[in-house]
Amino acid sequence: MSEISLSSIQEKASQVERDFTEKKGLFATSPTAKGVEELRISFLGRKGYVTSLMESMRNVAKDARPKAGKLINDLRSNIETEVENLKARVDEILLERKLNQTPIDISLPVAQSSARGSLHPVTLMRRILLREFRNLGFTVYDGPEIDLDRYNFSCLNFKDDHPARDMQDTFFLKGYEKSVLRTHTSNIQIHAMLNEKPPLKIVAPGRTYRCDSDLTHTPMFHQIEAFIVDQNISMGDMKGVIDKFLKAIFGDDLETRLRPSYFPFVEPGGEVDLQCVTCRGKGCRICSQTGWIEIGGLGMIHPNVFEAVNIDSERFTGFAFGFGIDRIAMLRYGLQDLRQLFEGNQEFLGQFPIQP
Repeated sequence: MSEISLSSIQEKASQVERDFTEKKGLFATSPTAKGVEELRISFLGRKGYVTSLMESMRNVAKDARPKAGKLINDLRSNIETEVENLKARVDEILLERKLNQTPIDISLPVAQSSARGSLHPVTLMRRILLREFRNLGFTVYDGPEIDLDRYNFSCLNFKDDHPARDMQDTFFLKGYEKSVLRTHTSNIQIHAMLNEKPPLKIVAPGRTYRCDSDLTHTPMFHQIEAFIVDQNISMGDMKGVIDKFLKAIFGDDLETRLRPSYFPFVEPGGEVDLQCVTCRGKGCRICSQTGWIEIGGLGMIHPNVFEAVNIDSERFTGFAFGFGIDRIAMLRYGLQDLRQLFEGNQEFLGQFPIQP
């Protein structure tokens, strides 16, 4: 590309200055924040006139570059000053408008609005779940979201080399030795058994945290866990409670089933499936044509867990099961994307009732 002369740069700079003066004149009486920002971008932005002029410096003759550079820098500095003056004028106008507004008479009665708030679907689902658990005789129990490794892992029979303890799975608190954001509400089970004596019939809802984020997972999610500790508790008792609880939520016509699975804190362990709420077991996209949807994990409380909380496993038995509240809310309300629960969209949230 041929070299650009100093006179050419001077001519272009003069034209940019004239264009800026002309456009600035449009804001002489009542500049707006949006208009001033558009003016700034058009002249000083990444693709603005001044920026384009500065990029042309690479083609200016070497002996002319110092003068050309000073000319462009002065132009840029002048335009920046003028833009700042316009911004200050905008602030003055806004302040004048506020000062000239009719003062609000706080003694006047408030106009009644027809708009009503609503509860978040997770809050609705939590209240519905707790209501059904209370109907089954369970007591609600709370526990810490930041807890020691002991209560979140060790007492629940997680070995030291268990994958759940890895940094990619668990949020460890820097500066607090062996403290974590709880990865499940099972830590509440430990606190409850340490502080209360059997028989126990407890439900524990709450927020949980894991290093996981994609279309179907979020770093923070909601769980609810229920457990019973008493004499002569069996798998049959657990199946009956889960079946009654899920049918109260989704309807008596849906079946449930248990499948074997492994969790460190239960033995034997399993998972519970619910007949698909969309196709009623016929097979559809939601259930991957199986007719079933996985709901949560369950099992008989491991003797090692009883030992960790000083409960005699020869005398007492118990079961525990846990579900994801977000997952149940999606099924209950027919949601397609887990992220809808966390985006705070008023239009989406407004479709839900104000009470369960």
